[in-house]
Amino acid sequence: MIAAVRGEVLVRRPDHVVIDAHGVGYRLAVSTETLKAVPAAGSEVFLHAELIAREDSLALYGFATEDERELFRMLISVSGVGPKVAMAALSGGSSRELLRAIAAGDTKRFQAVPGIGKRTAERIVVELRDKVAGALEVESAIVAAEEGDARSLARDGLVNLGYQPLEAEQLLEGLEGDDAEALLAGALRKAGANR
Repeated sequence: MIAAVRGEVLVRRPDHVVIDAHGVGYRLAVSTETLKAVPAAGSEVFLHAELIAREDSLALYGFATEDERELFRMLISVSGVGPKVAMAALSGGSSRELLRAIAAGDTKRFQAVPGIGKRTAERIVVELRDKVAGALEVESAIVAAEEGDARSLARDGLVNLGYQPLEAEQLLEGLEGDDAEALLAGALRKAGANR
């Protein structure tokens, strides 16, 4: 199985790239998010890869980050979501934004993707919500440990006020500072503006 490709960019198109790795040109289908990370032709690039084997074809998909590849794997595990539809979904935003949409039950975000109807969007949310919530909680704990106690205290304060951990994290996103009270006040102002 091909897990990664490193080499020179030969072709850069809206839906795929071709990378020359030691004389072999690999065509990798990519999302628009990954395409942003691919430099111009002639430059060196590294992409994580996923090989999908079907009865009549072999297709290689490329990803700028390991997170995006993992989300791709989760999406294609859902009944009714094939690799092409999963790539279209990944083109709709960053992996982190899509994980949050799944955790928040935002089916409309996925219905906007060509090839995903209401039922498939609901299936994505239902089947992946628990997996995604666990991943986001671990990520939040790591971020809290890295950012220090003020942010952690503010998050705990929001949870104690009745917000879900994911909601608390979303309210604190983008707020700066090392004072827990100021962060909490900013998050509550943000919550009030969103209502």
